[in-house]
Amino acid sequence: MSDSKNVVIGVTGGIAAYKSADLVSRLVKRNINVDVIMTESATKFISPLTFESLSHNKVVVDMFESPKFWEIEHIALAEKADVFAVVPATANVIGKIANGIADDMLTTTVMATKGKVILAPAMNTNMYNNVIFKENLKKLMSLGYIIVEPDNGRLACGTYGKGKLADIGIIEDTILKYLLLDKNDYDGKTVLVTAGPTVEPIDPVRYITNHSSGKMGFEIAKAVKSRGGRAILVTGPTNLEDPIDIETIHVNTACEMYDAVMKLKDNIDIFIGAAAVADYRPVRYEVNKIKKSDDNIELKLIRNPDILYELGKNKGNIILVGFAAETENLIESAKEKINKKNLDLIVANDVSMEGAGFSGDTNIVNIIDKDLNIKEYPLMSKTDVAHIILDEIKRYFNL
Repeated sequence: MSDSKNVVIGVTGGIAAYKSADLVSRLVKRNINVDVIMTESATKFISPLTFESLSHNKVVVDMFESPKFWEIEHIALAEKADVFAVVPATANVIGKIANGIADDMLTTTVMATKGKVILAPAMNTNMYNNVIFKENLKKLMSLGYIIVEPDNGRLACGTYGKGKLADIGIIEDTILKYLLLDKNDYDGKTVLVTAGPTVEPIDPVRYITNHSSGKMGFEIAKAVKSRGGRAILVTGPTNLEDPIDIETIHVNTACEMYDAVMKLKDNIDIFIGAAAVADYRPVRYEVNKIKKSDDNIELKLIRNPDILYELGKNKGNIILVGFAAETENLIESAKEKINKKNLDLIVANDVSMEGAGFSGDTNIVNIIDKDLNIKEYPLMSKTDVAHIILDEIKRYFNL
């Protein structure tokens, strides 16, 4: 990457501050110029000297320190930043930014920058779930700030829940995307994304489903939003929180997902079918629980509607992107789906490969276009895969 790219990393006073050193090191190794701004609280967790040694730049802490150069320092850094990432971002600094408070070097520089601002929250799970904090986060998302959502895990306070700083690799990927992307290249486009599994009820306590987590579809919807497009997400049941500021429609069964898509199809530009839709459903739903017996039970199934196939029959100007999750004959099966369903692109992954399954945060994909050209991509985050899919759509259709 060109050394003309500049990233400002803001480090705030959370226990995860030490992880920012790894992030700075990774970016510098990519020949990216990195400047670090620390809050006074952050210096209690990690020394500015650590960041100066890694970045080869002076670390800024005190807004009232005598400047070493003639520029007004916070303005110089704000104008210099192609991307400004606050890692970790405490509830305190997020509250300040959301409400226009600029009382230290970090918040002052954020307010002055025209670069893309990325926030990676890290805090106690109760703080993360606080309604005031959620409103601040929602406000920032609506204003175009990018949020790298925290992970679930054991926190420094000893509790377990959401609030752990996202994996540094994911934060790095997010920064790199916004260094390279035309920030509004999907402006004016409406993209309908399906995600997650469907559930097909057998009786009041049993159903047929699959292992899809919904993560890939959710990341695609968020990527569309981050690149200026309008994303509509139709999702089956997942354990994921609804993406902030994205229209999200919840369904359960394949028929419900089909109906939702058909109602929306006439007002979209692109359809990306990342959901793992059940191919079959029980012929009959038993209103009472089926009692266990010594005899075998025969469960009769009927085909569900094929959303991609139906869209492909009369797709008009819609760009149609499908997924092929296979365990064998990956490329052959994907090519067959392109022809059968009249797809423009298909994303194929072998879910039996380590790192490419449903529930993880990574994927390994092949993207095949209608002309049967194949591009292979190595193991990477699903966030990164989402942007690659959007890149391939742009390239193939000259959007």
